[in-house]
Amino acid sequence: MDGASGLAIAAAGVHDIVDEHEDAAGTTDVVRAALSCSALATGRPDDDITEIVVCRTGGFHLLHLVDGDFEGRLFVHVVFDGDTGNLGMARYQLRAALEELTGGPR
Repeated sequence: MDGASGLAIAAAGVHDIVDEHEDAAGTTDVVRAALSCSALATGRPDDDITEIVVCRTGGFHLLHLVDGDFEGRLFVHVVFDGDTGNLGMARYQLRAALEELTGGPR
């Protein structure tokens, strides 16, 4: 997702219940709200929000903000079922994929 425009850049997987363009706009609002919330700031430099986890009764949404040489702020949105998915493993695998993509640790 492109945090500057609120548009989906790419999508993969099953999208039966989620329209990727509506999803991009809605989750961009969530990311913007979290980034602008002074209650979530620690006041320490280099202590940025890197992930936002939204827990549903049936699963999770993982929003991972990507640093890099991009115009605007990009983030990845992963949706998974709570019965078959694992939040810890999803975070681990997403970080590994982003390291490969961006060439550095997340």
